[in-house]
Amino acid sequence: MAIAAAFFADGFEEVEAFTPVDYLRRAGVNVITVAVKGKPVTIDGEKKILVTGSHNIQFIPDISLENYLNEFSENTPDLIFCPGGGKGAENLSNTEILLKHIEKAFSQERLISAICASPAVVLGKTNIMKGKKWTCYPDMEGNAKPEYLNGHEDKPFVTDGNIITGRAAGASEQFAMELIRLIAGEQIAAKIKNGTCQR
Repeated sequence: MAIAAAFFADGFEEVEAFTPVDYLRRAGVNVITVAVKGKPVTIDGEKKILVTGSHNIQFIPDISLENYLNEFSENTPDLIFCPGGGKGAENLSNTEILLKHIEKAFSQERLISAICASPAVVLGKTNIMKGKKWTCYPDMEGNAKPEYLNGHEDKPFVTDGNIITGRAAGASEQFAMELIRLIAGEQIAAKIKNGTCQR
């Protein structure tokens, strides 16, 4: 079974985050939700991290970033996913150990994906975007390194090699379906498309 890791921090955009997670799970992908920055809480005696989205939807991811990195210290998951949301993307981008993990996953030829602000704000701070075509939320592209700007395109989603980027919340379904196509194949993608009544 393919494994994907989705990274959550306070300020994440809910539609952009949960749509790919939901669709990937429908496709049989083992999606691990990872708490990068949030509020420590205790539930039934167990320490967890509560993350709050940009529209105040609260969520407890499966695992903390620290525990996730311990588990995937050698081999990274098949797919890395960074949701958008201005503050959420900023919180992800300020986590240096996460940026290094993304670069490691890229070097291991994993699928690297981000949507909305995150292609520019998160991936744009790494060393993986050289010569790549990509998209992001309009007017956010200036947050990426200057040498990446020539690759920017204003499209719902862009796939270039193993990097997949999405524009915004309105492109979440198309973006999610592209992730499914790449990680699970055309047949599974067609099944999900039919099951969700896409026309």
